[in-house]
Amino acid sequence: MFAYPQLADAIPEFAQELEELLAAQGELALAAQIHELKIMSHCRCGDDFCATFYTQPKPTGSYGPHHSNIEVRPKQGMIILDLVDGNIMCVEVLFRYEISEKLHAILP
Repeated sequence: MFAYPQLADAIPEFAQELEELLAAQGELALAAQIHELKIMSHCRCGDDFCATFYTQPKPTGSYGPHHSNIEVRPKQGMIILDLVDGNIMCVEVLFRYEISEKLHAILP
């Protein structure tokens, strides 16, 4: 059985950055989730600027009525978290090529 890698183990510098950014924005409950997140799959849209990854199984359709988003404000690129009932489901990462390269090495 395949064991999905923990974000904190696979891309520790990004996990730390994300945790610090969320804490700085007052999102302490979300920051506390970072060390438990697994990288289950990554976006396969084909855009070279996309480094989005799923921390829960990708939904077949929408996330449903309890879905919300929060924008994280990094110094570089864009990060938007997809949440369901306050749980991080997907980390949308754009224009962070170093993250994209690491994701493709982890999950080709």
